Amino acid sequence: MALGALLTGCATRPPQVLTPQWIPKHFVGQSPAAARVWPHVRWWRRFECPELSNLIERARTSNRDLAAAAARIQEAQAEVTIERSALFPQLDLQASGERIGEGSGALSSSVQGQPSLTVNSFGLIGNASYGLDVWGLARDNLRSAEEGVHSARFASEALALTVTGDVADTYFNILAIRKEIAITRENITAIDEILNVVRLKVKAGTVSHLDLAQEQAQVEAVKAQLPGLRQQEIAWRAALAVLVGMPVESLRLPAKDSQTVRVPAVQPGLPSELLVRRPDVAQAEANLAAAHANLQAARAAFLPQFALGGSVGFSSAAASALLHGPSFLWDAGAQMIQTIFDGGKLIGQDDLAYATQKALVAAYENAILNAYADVETALGQVRNAEHEEARLRDEVAAAHKAFQIGALQYREGTAGLLTVLQTQQTLFAARNQLVQARLARMQAVVHLYVALGGGWKEPPLDRTQFIASRPAADLSTGGARRGGS
Repeated sequence: MALGALLTGCATRPPQVLTPQWIPKHFVGQSPAAARVWPHVRWWRRFECPELSNLIERARTSNRDLAAAAARIQEAQAEVTIERSALFPQLDLQASGERIGEGSGALSSSVQGQPSLTVNSFGLIGNASYGLDVWGLARDNLRSAEEGVHSARFASEALALTVTGDVADTYFNILAIRKEIAITRENITAIDEILNVVRLKVKAGTVSHLDLAQEQAQVEAVKAQLPGLRQQEIAWRAALAVLVGMPVESLRLPAKDSQTVRVPAVQPGLPSELLVRRPDVAQAEANLAAAHANLQAARAAFLPQFALGGSVGFSSAAASALLHGPSFLWDAGAQMIQTIFDGGKLIGQDDLAYATQKALVAAYENAILNAYADVETALGQVRNAEHEEARLRDEVAAAHKAFQIGALQYREGTAGLLTVLQTQQTLFAARNQLVQARLARMQAVVHLYVALGGGWKEPPLDRTQFIASRPAADLSTGGARRGGS
């Protein structure tokens, strides 16, 4: 009894991991003058692209991975129902009818010299049993199952956030590929115009067939890029169809250009808020709480288990007299079970539960580090992609002007074809780089939205980790093995 009081007196609160050392004072990549506003729960609407919004809304209702995640929540809820049943009495009703014969048959009677005997037996018994949860074993198992529901729900939210980001990224990839296809066709048209000029000059005898062959090689090289770009679009369309949960042939995407998509500005709030806005961090928190409840249950299993039981009913040799008073019977009793020797099974279960909790402490700490690293990486991507796009716009403008001047000088005979070819290549490369830079910028903003949790927030009642000045016990480095948690 003293051992039971000692173990049940242990703190049932999960080990507290959050300390100021895990939370930075500010985000390094955040602009000091920027407004600190977290994303809205429908953050994708800030791109002001109805087609993207429709795709994301469909993905959140039709994606097959999300459907599987919803089923896993139901599985976890069923586990709660199963574990909760241990806290209630168990009742069952047993009805029986039996006919027993002894010495039946003519041969048996002649040999034995005795008449055959037949006995009827009827019974109606109600049984009740109740396990006394003296040490909290059933409550710990229930608490672990409840945290499993939280973990499954948070995992579903994290998956929904990932799917949403993947839809946006894939959609932007399709727009970028379509833009590159359009640029390639424009390049072919521009080269054809120069090619016509070369043909005229060849006919006039002012240039050699070498210029004509070079320009023809240039146009064929650009045309050769089109099949690969079309195949990329097919692949991205197929990936998007899977994300939104529909056949590829049913997917309709009329949009052609990413220039119509608005790239919103977003800045994170205080770093301390990030940990309650990331569903993956909340999932790691719930997993740790479930592991702690399992550890408490493993400790309670060392102690005696008590149960009450009883039954009431009727038993009679005749069905017509079954419910009469003389056939009534009852019994009641109590039971205590204490393991004396099990070959180390309970000790092994306790060691396993402790090691699992220790591993999940490290997993939770890692989730915190990854969360802040994601935000810092995304902030850097947004800032650098924006600068790159601005510089490439200037480069495209200058390259376009150089190409126009070179083409004009070639027509007038003041510049050679080599100059035109060089300006062509510079312009075409710069335009494609600009498309990729804009794609990188849009995807960086998506990455930042996802890194900030996409507007999600952990319900306050589900929290088990709170910022403290120092940890209650350092389980990550092999703190107190028994006792305090």
